[in-house]
Formats: sequence, C-alpha cells, structure tokens
Amino acid sequence: MTVDHLADRLLGEILDADPVESTLLGLPGRDHLLPDLTEDSAASRRTRLVGIAELARVAKTRDQRDRLTAAVTVQQAEAAVAQIDARAADHTVTDLFVAPATALITTLPGITVTDDGESYLARLSAIPRFLDQLSERHRLGRAAGRAAVARLVQAAIDKFERYLAAPADDPLMTPTPENPSSGFTARRAALLHDAVRPAIARYREALASEVLPAARPDTRPGLCWLPDGAEQYAALARAHTTTDLSPTDLHETGLSVMADIAAEFVALTDAADLQDAIAVARSSPAAPWRDAEEMIAAARSAIARANEAAVHWFGRLPRQECEIAPVPEAAAQGGPAAYYQPPSLDGRRPGVCYFNTYRVAERDRDGLEAVAFHEGVPGHHLQLALAQEFVELPMLRRISTLTAYAEGWGLYAERLADEMALYSGDRARLGMLSVDARRAARLVVDTGLHAFGWSRDRAIGYLLANTTRPRVEVEADVDRFIALPGQALAYTVGRLEFQRNRSRAERALGDRFHIRRFHDVVLGSGALPLSVLATVVDDWISSHDRKDSRRVR
Repeated sequence: MTVDHLADRLLGEILDADPVESTLLGLPGRDHLLPDLTEDSAASRRTRLVGIAELARVAKTRDQRDRLTAAVTVQQAEAAVAQIDARAADHTVTDLFVAPATALITTLPGITVTDDGESYLARLSAIPRFLDQLSERHRLGRAAGRAAVARLVQAAIDKFERYLAAPADDPLMTPTPENPSSGFTARRAALLHDAVRPAIARYREALASEVLPAARPDTRPGLCWLPDGAEQYAALARAHTTTDLSPTDLHETGLSVMADIAAEFVALTDAADLQDAIAVARSSPAAPWRDAEEMIAAARSAIARANEAAVHWFGRLPRQECEIAPVPEAAAQGGPAAYYQPPSLDGRRPGVCYFNTYRVAERDRDGLEAVAFHEGVPGHHLQLALAQEFVELPMLRRISTLTAYAEGWGLYAERLADEMALYSGDRARLGMLSVDARRAARLVVDTGLHAFGWSRDRAIGYLLANTTRPRVEVEADVDRFIALPGQALAYTVGRLEFQRNRSRAERALGDRFHIRRFHDVVLGSGALPLSVLATVVDDWISSHDRKDSRRVR
C-alpha cells in the first residue's frame, strides 16, 4: 500500500470521526452525519489508527514528497490516538465551541447546504441520538472520576437556556439550500420543535441534575486532577506541539520567552520594568471601540495593507481572498477574541476571519492589527488557503492544520508583519508585543493548570500581571485552556521553530538567502510536524550548496 493510500485512509478516519468538519471543508459524503461518540466506536477507531501509523512508519518512500506524506500520516494518526485516549467527551462541558454539544449550535449554522436539504434534515434528526450518547459519556466519566469543571458546566447550562428561550432566533434554522426539497422549511421547523429542542432541553437537564453536582471547583480545573490526567496531558502536549518536549520543558520555555518579551516591552515604552510598562499601557489605554462596525472596519483595513504588501514577501499567494466578519451572536459570549475558518474546497465558502464584537467597548484595541495579521494575511488565511491549492498532494496534507505548524506560522506572521511595515504605529506595535506575550504566557498557564495543579484564579492572575490583556478576554482565554488541554502550547513553540529555521537558513546562505523563496519553501508542502519542517529547510539549504558545487566544477 502506498503512502498516499495510507494518508487517504487516515483522512477518512478523521472525517468519519468529525463529519461536520468534512461538510465545512466541502468534502461530500458525510453531510447527513454527526459524530458517533460511543466507547465502542472510539475503541475500534483507535485500533485502525494505530494500524495506519504502523504501516506508514515502515512504508516504502520514493522521494521527499513520499517521506513527508509518511511523516504527516504517522504524526496525525498518533495525535488522533492521543485525543481518543484523553477521553475528552467524558468531561469536556463548556459554552465554548470546543465542547461537542456546544459545537452543534455554533458550528452547524456556518455550513453550506449543497443538496436539496435532505442531508441537513437527516443531520438534525441525528441530534437527539448524539446528545444521548454524550450524556452517557458524561455518566461514564463521572463513574471513573473524570468530572467536568463546575464553572464551565454552568456556562454551558446558561448557553442552552438562552438557546431554548429564543425559538424564533434558532441559529439551526440558518442553513438553507438553494433549491430546497418540497416542504423543507416546514419539515426543518418541525424537527427543531419536536426533536432537537426537546433533546437539548434533556441534555441541559442532565447537565444541571447529574454533571454539575459532581463537577470540580475552580481550584482543581486541570487534567492533573483526573485519573491518569498527567500522562494524558503529556501525550496531548506531544500531539499539539509535534515535539517530545515535556510539560516541564514547555513551562520553562514559556518563562524564558516571557522574559525576552518583557525586555521588548520595556524598550518600546521606556519603562523601568515589565510591571511599569503594563501600568503605563493601562493608565493610557487606547480609546475604546465605538461599536462593532468600527472594529470590523479596522480589521479589514489591516488585511488590505497586508494583501498589498504580500507580493514582495511571498512568491505564491492563495487565489481565495480573506473575508472579515463578526463572530456569530450565538457563539460570541464566552467565545475567543478571533478565529479563522478556512475556505471550503468546493469554493462555495470563502476563508473568513471572525472577530468577537461581544462587549466590544471592553475589547483590546491595540492588539487588533496583530490578531488580524495572525488570523488573515500573512497568517492563517495565506497558509491554509494556499495549502488547499496543492492538488499534487494527498488531501490529508492539503487540509491538515497541525496546531504547532499553523499557530506557529500565525505568530511568525505577527512578527513578519512588523518587518513588512504593516503596523499603523507604536500603539499597534505595543499591541503586537502584548499579543505575543499572551501566547508565550500560555506555555506557563496551560502547563500550570494541567501539569502543576494551578487554580483558575492563579492562571488569571498570571495573565493579568504579565500581559496587557483585558480581564474579559483573560477569563475567556483561561476557560478555553481548561476546556482544551495542550492546544495553547503549540503557538509559541511553533513560532520559535519558524524563526530558528529562518535564522539558520540566513546564516548558511548569506547573500544567497531570499525571503520570498524561504516562505515558499516552508509553506510549500502543507502543514508539517516541526521536526519534519526542519528537514525541508535542510534540503533547501543543501540544494544551494549542490548548485554552487556544480558551478565550481
């Protein structure tokens, strides 16, 4: 079996486990499905994933393309196994879209219905079964000592109560086919009234009566408080960072990078130390956003500047443009400050950067440009939309994100934007440092929570003391780290690796180094594990040496 076949098998397993993601990507065949959350399904999928990884590890490879495909397949299969072993469905309850139930009412409204709507009706019909399976996973988790976190459970209960209280504004009514089947609208309304909303009410009641009474307090929110939690967290750290760094290594890296950023803060603000710099920034804050429209307009302006400059820094750019939009209202309260959704492969949905306008006057103004460059251009949109165009690669490599690679590129892009002269002034550059600091602080806080037993208050206190992030966003960040262990580790680890690869290429090549070519090299193979990315850069450096050697002869 070729490595491409193994990659395709793995992609099938990944999309079977998350058929909604398949729909979002524009890959047909699963538009009527929701995930199967049963333990039996997870166990059988785990066996298949292990088998794929073993085959890919020993597969014959003919060239660099095959070697990279094999490496990505092994890493992605092992990462999927780590996620199964973490048993997140047992205890992940939150109002954020990272929880299985919440994702229903935050993700489904964003899908595009490409048939006559029958697939969407079938998917709605599957929601009661899905929520029943999830309730059973919560029961199994509690019996095994894997309790949810009380604050996040209450937030989920509140979210579902708001959903149930507004049937006329049900976000699940949003997806509508262009050519709906007979009676589609009435049948959708009946399904929502007779099946979906009662199922959500039952699930909300199960959370209130069964999950919440047994949930953990804010003093014990991390994985380390659960059975085998420390081992599960170490495995998730490896999966998300695509490295073998331990939680202790990552914690210490975070402290070191925070010290470097503190020095930059002090230099830019002319302050005595970091605390003085933060005090200065907070004592003279930028004017608050007037409204959501002003925030969205500022993000669009930043992306427009980036698009204009990008041709001088990249040899290849994606054909798809990047759109800017507010986070949908149903997901805004408690949601992240911003996020990116890649375009669908069928071209029906563009890549979109979403900015959270909930309580907009309290949102960080100085950091908006850095976030726009991270999520859009030259960040996620450029990297992810471009990867989709590499039709010569197996689909797995075109759509896999690999958190450390994707988020590392996003952070590298924030710093690159400074080189590209994209920031509008020193306030925006201060915002860049603030945004970078909060990502480095994640190494400290995420490991603090999940490996070293930090309380929620301690995590919030660390971020407030070491970043300029407003409390509303700090609290949302910490709750996200609690609900999604290990993912936050990938950002700074990835950024450091992109910068390390660039620095050693610059040293090795001297005046032969060209930034446009370097960017094309590191983006030209789709997302890669960080160790594999280093070999791609090595090969590029060596190719220059071979060319020079031939010239000498």
